[in-house]
Amino acid sequence: MGEFAALIHNENIKIYSRVRTWVMLVILGLMSALFPALIYFTSSSDPVGVWDNFQLTVTISFFLNTIFTVVIASDAVAGEFSWGTIKLLLIRPWSRSKILLSKYISMILFSLLSTAVLVAFGYASSLIFSGQDTSDVTNLMSWTPAEYSLMDLFCRYIELFLTAALAFMVSSVFRASGLAIGLSLFIMFTKNIFVQIFNPERFEWAKYLIFTHMDLRGYLLSDTGPGGVSLGFSVAVLAAYYVLFLAVSWLVFSKRDVAA
Repeated sequence: MGEFAALIHNENIKIYSRVRTWVMLVILGLMSALFPALIYFTSSSDPVGVWDNFQLTVTISFFLNTIFTVVIASDAVAGEFSWGTIKLLLIRPWSRSKILLSKYISMILFSLLSTAVLVAFGYASSLIFSGQDTSDVTNLMSWTPAEYSLMDLFCRYIELFLTAALAFMVSSVFRASGLAIGLSLFIMFTKNIFVQIFNPERFEWAKYLIFTHMDLRGYLLSDTGPGGVSLGFSVAVLAAYYVLFLAVSWLVFSKRDVAA
C-alpha cells in the first residue's frame, strides 16, 4: 500500500511540477472571484442573493473547470509517450494496472482540488458582493437555495467526472492528448444538440445514449428525466458507460505493447 501511495505521489509531482497546472488553478480562482464582483457592479437592480450569485458563478466557471480537468486527463497517459518517459515508467517494479490506476486517481484528485478552488473563491466573493437571498423556495420544490446550489454543483461534477473518464480512455487508447481533449470538448459542447436530434421521446433506443443522461440537474426539479426515465435508470446508464470507459482504458494499456 505504501508503494502504491508513493506511485500516486509521483504522478502528482508530474502534474503540479508543471507551470501550466498552476496557471489553470490561478485562472479558475480569479474567474470564480471575479464574476460575483462583475454582477454586483454592473447590476442596475438590487444586489443578487448569495446563493443565486454563487450558482451563477458555478454555472460559468464550471466550464473552465471541466476543460482544465480534461486537459490533465488527456495528458495522463498520452503525455508519457510525448515526453518519451513511458519506457522508464514501465521498467519500475509496478504492474501496468497500478500505473494506470495511479494516473487516474491523480487526475481525480486534481478535479477535486480545482472544484474546491472554484467553490472557495466563488462563495467567498459571493458573500462579499451579494445582497439578501430572495430565491423563491417554492420554485425549488423542497430545496432551500443553499441545498439547491450545492446539489446543482454536485450534478455538474458528475458530468465533469464522466467527461474526464472519456478523455482518460481516449488518451490511453490513442496516445494522443489532442484527440482526447478535442473529442471530450466536442461532446461537452454538443451533447444538448445530440439530445435534441436523438430525442428519447421519439427514439426508444436513445434512452441508452450517454448524452441523454449526463446532465442530472433536471432531477432536482422533477422526478422524471428525458423520455420519462427515472433517476435510477439515468445513474445506471452513466455507471455502465463509466465502467466501459475504464475497462477499455485498462484493457488497452495492459495488453498493448506500450513500450514499443
